[in-house]
Amino acid sequence: MSNSTQFSFGAATGIGSMPGGDARETAKTVTGSVEDFPFLAELPARGPGADMIGRTAGLLVELYARVEPSGWRLGDRPGRDTRRAVSWLGEDLDALEEFTQGYEGQVKVQAVGPWTLAAALELKNGEAVLGDPGACRDLAGSLAEGLRDHLAEVRRRVPGAQLVLQLDEPSLTAVLRGHVRTASGYRTHRAVDRQIVEATLRDLVGVHGDGPVVVHSCAPDVPFALLRRAGAAAVSFDFSLLTERDDDAIGEAVEAGTRLFAGVVPGTDAALSDPAGSVMGVRTLWRRLGLQPGLLTEAVTLTPTCGLAGASPAYARQALAHCVRAARSLADNPE
Repeated sequence: MSNSTQFSFGAATGIGSMPGGDARETAKTVTGSVEDFPFLAELPARGPGADMIGRTAGLLVELYARVEPSGWRLGDRPGRDTRRAVSWLGEDLDALEEFTQGYEGQVKVQAVGPWTLAAALELKNGEAVLGDPGACRDLAGSLAEGLRDHLAEVRRRVPGAQLVLQLDEPSLTAVLRGHVRTASGYRTHRAVDRQIVEATLRDLVGVHGDGPVVVHSCAPDVPFALLRRAGAAAVSFDFSLLTERDDDAIGEAVEAGTRLFAGVVPGTDAALSDPAGSVMGVRTLWRRLGLQPGLLTEAVTLTPTCGLAGASPAYARQALAHCVRAARSLADNPE
């Protein structure tokens, strides 16, 4: 059962990644733009270790990863790449702490979820962790421990915050369908049993104890029902990828109290329509599902479609501000 009914979420936030490499400048932008629901930004432009996979690899406990030409690979001891990931995360935490003095509200932190991590990290033989069920279990256990430590550290630095944990799972649908390629590229890994996927996610959601967990995927065919059963309080997705096939799953999620983080603002530089135009699709979906317009603001948080790492700094600022304005438009005029 989803525990989401106890939580009220901010009306707008970002996904996680931002352009550029200046942690202080970014924290200032984030806390200024989405002031009711800021997030600990990621700056992948800094290089390996600041990317999504490397940053989460740096959180692992008793597992270490290094960069090989093919990607991140598990090794026996912490190397330069792990140290770099840890040091950049420290910089980002310092910046967030500086700009959230006295803040009492929601703060979101992001990490890669267990299945996307298993699809991206390589074992010593160069194959993905995904192909080895025992290694998948070890990885999920190490990630759970690392996330506990990370959440405790963020709590220490922003003591007034209610933390929201986001697990990034863009590869989840590919894992469930057996579409993740092997190292040779000629074959694909077998689809992982849905119950195993769900149980592992449930364990990771449990790491945050009483706090809400959002699962994010900007891929098509997000498995809403599975995520709900795994205990996710909210699901974050690219709204433009929804099809009418998703209607039933979304209707059931909303009725069960799952929050929708709807990605409605383009993640790379684009001409932005008026805020009401950005949420027109959300209103249309609501009418199609026969849901109460009054539920909209209780059920929907607006975000960009995906991370903003590929945007210009000026557009990234604008996109976050636009999400806030679009959320206000939704609240003022739910019909």
